[in-house]
Amino acid sequence: MTELAFLTASELVPLFKAKKVSPVEVLRAIFRRIEKLDSTYHSYITTIPDDALKQAQEAEAAIMRNKDLGPLHGVPVGIKDLYHTKGIRTTSGSGMLRDFIPKMNATTVEKLLKAGSIMTGKLNTHEMAGGVSSINPFYGASRNPWNPNYLTGGSSGGSGAALAAGLATLATGSDTFGSIRVPASMCGVYGIKPTYGLISPHGITPLAASLDHPGPMARSVSDLALMLGIMAGYDEKFPVSLKVKVPDYTQSLNKDIQGLKIGVPGYFLQGLDNEVEKLFMNALNTFTSMGAIVTEVSLPELSMSTFAGYVVLTVESSNYHLDMLRTNPSGFGNDVRILFESGLLLDHTHYIRAQQARRKIADTLKKSFGEVDILAAPAIPITVPRFQENWVLQSIELTNRCMPFTAPGNTSGIPSLSAPIGFSSNGLPVGMQLMADHLREDLLFQAGDAWEKFYKGSSLHKQFPDGLETTK
Repeated sequence: MTELAFLTASELVPLFKAKKVSPVEVLRAIFRRIEKLDSTYHSYITTIPDDALKQAQEAEAAIMRNKDLGPLHGVPVGIKDLYHTKGIRTTSGSGMLRDFIPKMNATTVEKLLKAGSIMTGKLNTHEMAGGVSSINPFYGASRNPWNPNYLTGGSSGGSGAALAAGLATLATGSDTFGSIRVPASMCGVYGIKPTYGLISPHGITPLAASLDHPGPMARSVSDLALMLGIMAGYDEKFPVSLKVKVPDYTQSLNKDIQGLKIGVPGYFLQGLDNEVEKLFMNALNTFTSMGAIVTEVSLPELSMSTFAGYVVLTVESSNYHLDMLRTNPSGFGNDVRILFESGLLLDHTHYIRAQQARRKIADTLKKSFGEVDILAAPAIPITVPRFQENWVLQSIELTNRCMPFTAPGNTSGIPSLSAPIGFSSNGLPVGMQLMADHLREDLLFQAGDAWEKFYKGSSLHKQFPDGLETTK
């Protein structure tokens, strides 16, 4: 049962088609683990076992009739609780939305369901996605399955925890200033923040509309490629949705990276924890041994990312939540309230200058991709922190430490993939991010898949924690 819970979608789908494994078996294995473990990990806010079992039975019946329901036929997926789900409460991690029941599905939820996936429930998130710790005062802090005394990162911390603990096969996330890449790194899983506008955020509670990037999270690069191909695509309900043909991203897998040019911006080599630096340098050496050409590049303009990202994020989020900030500010957790209220202290000149800085950052990155194929950097500069007593201060400090490393991808809108690269001495995962030019997710999947194949066969890799012993 444990093995079934940790199989990837890429492994499950052919097993389902061959009638060697049933979607019902897999779903029951996952819900057994949810029942045993999630009172500790707090990866879910809402689970829907009865509805999910009904979906799994329908998927099994279709398989027995040799009917294909789609590329994710029978695969369990957890949905971040920012994504609206018809008839299923969507709290956005907020106590003020505890009883909100949407009347429609987010565009991406609709796509995933039409592809045959089975929704297991709604995954925990930092309140309103307004932080990177996933310490949620209303629904419990998401806890790291590698060690529950440590953070998961956020805001998609429930997604990262569920994947690492075998409580979902796939998960959705969203990334405004690192909220896919931070928890993917801290939980030892994979995630991709795609090109801005490639996935529609329609029906997803916004944090900062011009920075928000919905995206997939999974336990393999192949699953990311599979999910992105389903989630991506033009949506007339989202004004700046990209009208581009969505490729088959799985065609970018199982390729070598001989001659691939990888740039390492010196900007990302400053202020690293020693263990992060050591593991990242090892990853770069591995890429070189695979035939990639690794060179350091100078992109000092990236130093504007934190300013630009913080101003845009706080102004746009405070504007969206303005009514609640005026009428019920105490309804927010203190860390999120402080973040949103700081946007009220800024004026239009700050916002305009931040947008000008974004243009310089984007232009700089565009130029760099004329010289290299992808950029590589640590996902975050620190090892996973242990929970501290003052959770508000810890949440704010974690954002300050991580945002300089994640903001360049959001402010520019380029795609960025997070992958695990090893473990620190405290037994917690460390991750790197690979970045490419707009709409070059194919390059990220090519490099990420090559890395994953090396990583899973190396001494750096560890099996995901079973976790069941914590309930004995």
